[in-house]
Amino acid sequence: MIKKTDFLIIGSGVAGMSYALKVADAGKGKVTIVCKTSIEEANTAKAQGGVASVTNLKVDDFDKHINDTMIAGDYLSDRAAVEQVVRNAPAQIDELVKWGVNFDRKENGEFDLHREGGHSEFRILHHADDTGAEIQRGLIAAVRNHPNIEILENHFAVEIITQHHLGMRVTRRTPDIECYGAYILNPKTQKIDTYLSKITLMATGGTGSVYATTTNPNIATGDGIAMVYRAKGTIKDMEFVQFHPTALFHQGETHPAYLITEAMRGYGGILRLPNGEEFMHKYDKRLSLAPRDIVARAIDKEMKIHGLDHVCLDVTHKNPEETKKHFPNIYAKCKSIGIDITQDYIPVVPCAHYMCGGIKVDLDACSSIKRLYAVGECSCTGLHGGNRLASNSLIEAVVYADAAAKHSLQHIDEYAFNEKVPEWNDEGTLTNEERVLIAQDVKEVGQIMSTYVGIVRSDLRLKRAWIRLDVLYEETEDLFKRVKATKEICELRNMINVGYLITRQAIERKESRGLHFTIDYPKKEN
Repeated sequence: MIKKTDFLIIGSGVAGMSYALKVADAGKGKVTIVCKTSIEEANTAKAQGGVASVTNLKVDDFDKHINDTMIAGDYLSDRAAVEQVVRNAPAQIDELVKWGVNFDRKENGEFDLHREGGHSEFRILHHADDTGAEIQRGLIAAVRNHPNIEILENHFAVEIITQHHLGMRVTRRTPDIECYGAYILNPKTQKIDTYLSKITLMATGGTGSVYATTTNPNIATGDGIAMVYRAKGTIKDMEFVQFHPTALFHQGETHPAYLITEAMRGYGGILRLPNGEEFMHKYDKRLSLAPRDIVARAIDKEMKIHGLDHVCLDVTHKNPEETKKHFPNIYAKCKSIGIDITQDYIPVVPCAHYMCGGIKVDLDACSSIKRLYAVGECSCTGLHGGNRLASNSLIEAVVYADAAAKHSLQHIDEYAFNEKVPEWNDEGTLTNEERVLIAQDVKEVGQIMSTYVGIVRSDLRLKRAWIRLDVLYEETEDLFKRVKATKEICELRNMINVGYLITRQAIERKESRGLHFTIDYPKKEN
């Protein structure tokens, strides 16, 4: 079945929904949001800490936020991207508030600001300890009520459509690759429909599920990045995988692991060994408030030195009522497994959290493929460089969604639907035995990535990952050609593509920078 929509948005987090609202308001055509599961399930909803923006001009300014971002990114960040996000952040905060998002305020009406690792000032707007969920709630309400927006829940984007599907040979050197829409799996019919669009936006989120343990929801399989890579688009900085230093250590909860927000360290939480001994002074003068890459490596090293499966975060010295007020969800979660955070240490461990690389885009969120934009975690704007500064991701998503909306509205009249696109060939069958193989291969990808492409890497480990992923790639591509496309096999293909990209780009970087730390190229001390 062939369907048409002027704006096709793949993904329903803060990036996709804020873009949808802006282009829908312009009245330039139909807007369709494709959600892999329900519109409520996205990485956005898992973000606890908040949104970074300069709002307290008495003590803070843009230059401080820019400098903090450049330092955290190990000076690999694109300064133009950093300036764009930081300087446009306050206006986008105003937009979120207009759409119904509530941020915590003091009694005098000013924003109640937190401070997080790597930030020189208190500039994190938040909603208790579930900021992402509050943003998602506000945007979902606005999107559902907009007459120009169609929401397709539980639909899965299989491939984006380019000249390749018209019979043209497309390579990474092909100039002027164009996107004409996407092939999308309909869950009711189990058929793949052809969605033609004038403009397509990727907002598919992160890649955490390629690791054995992650704070991301299970849907974070890097689908957008993999689709664009297969379409010969440019992918950049995939070696920079951020491991959040403090996920709750609780046996059996690995996908997703429960996040203990960075704001808890900004609040005064202290990292300790289980015996109460502090250790961050050995690694950084900022102690527990050092950037995430430094803290995650410090924890990883201490766990290896002492043979531990976790370290601890201590807030027992803080006022119990204040702790419960600021972190009600974390308090309740820990209490449910027998830990009273006002009296007990919180067991924590680093795990895969955020992808700093992705689909390379310019300042207008344009990818290397014409008519295709990318925003949010699946994109690589250059903001994060070698490491993301805490709470810069949600604000990046809304700033770049705004840039993408403005640019696409200026150009949409130049485009037409490509009527020559063929429908998807859906021949093939899938047996229960093949489903077992797919499930096993998904586990194997996670084991390979966590074992060989984790917080600390080496040439030998990366080569071993490369070889094992290559075997899985060949087997999976062979299977994909013989069976009907399903969400499960498509996700596996995407995970293998993403694992390959992380590994390959890690092999290519012959230095330790930011989140990429290799024992073969130790970082030179200044």
